[in-house]
Amino acid sequence: MSKLHASDKFLDLSDYGRSFGRFFALQLKETRFTAIHVTLLFGISGLLAIYCILNQYFLAAAFFIVLKSGIDAADGELARLKNTPSYVGRYLDSVFDIILNFLFLMAICYVSKTTIWLALLAFIGIQLQGTLYNYYYVILRNKSVGGDATSKIFEYKTPRALPGETQQAVNILFGIYTIVYGFFDKIIHFLDAEAYKVKTFPNWFMTLLSLYGLGFQLLIIAFMLPFGWIELIAPFFIIYSLLIFVLIGIRKTMIN
Repeated sequence: MSKLHASDKFLDLSDYGRSFGRFFALQLKETRFTAIHVTLLFGISGLLAIYCILNQYFLAAAFFIVLKSGIDAADGELARLKNTPSYVGRYLDSVFDIILNFLFLMAICYVSKTTIWLALLAFIGIQLQGTLYNYYYVILRNKSVGGDATSKIFEYKTPRALPGETQQAVNILFGIYTIVYGFFDKIIHFLDAEAYKVKTFPNWFMTLLSLYGLGFQLLIIAFMLPFGWIELIAPFFIIYSLLIFVLIGIRKTMIN
C-alpha cells in the first residue's frame, strides 16, 4: 500500500532513499525481521555518522548519514509489505530522528567553532522545518483516497494500539513523542491552524515543501561535511528557516 493515491504523488526531493528502502524491505519481507528492527538499524547508522563526525572522518560521516536516510525509508516499506502498521514503530522512528538530529548538531558544535547557541538555534530551525513538512504531508495523506492514515494531523490523544503491539508500549512512546515534538507541533499549528481544511495540496507545492523533508536536510549536511563547510552548517539552517514563512504564505494565499 502506498502512502498516497496515484493522483497525489509528487516528486519528493527528501525521499531519495525510497528505492533503496523498498529494495531492502523486499529482502526482509519473508524473514523474521520487523519494521522496528529496521528502525533500530537506522539508529545505528546515525550513531556511526556521529562517531565519524567526532573523529573528523567527514566523508565516512556523509556516507552513514545518507545510509541512515535509505534505511529510514525501509521500515515503513517493510511494515506495508507485511501489512503490520504500528504506532510503536511510527513513534519510535520519530523519536530516533529528533535525538539523532540533536546529536548531529552537538557533534558538529564539538569539533568546530560553532557555538552551542548557534547549534541549538539550528536544531530548533531544523525541527520547525521538518514539522511544517510533516504537517502538510500528513494532511495530504489523510485526505488522499486510500492513503496511509497511521499518522494523525493533530496528535493530542494516545491512539489505541494496533494488532501486534501493546497499549502500554504505545502509551509510553506516545508520551515521549509528545514531549519532544509537542513544542514544535504547537508552533507550526499556530502559524497555520486552518491548513487541515484544504481539500488537497498541488504536486508542485509538495515538491517545493520537500526541501524541508528530513532526508533533504540530512543530504545538505552530508554534502557540506566533506567540503569542509562544517562551520556553515548551523548558520545555513538558521537562515533556511525563513522559508517557513514563505511556504505558509503560499499556502494561505494560493491553496484553500
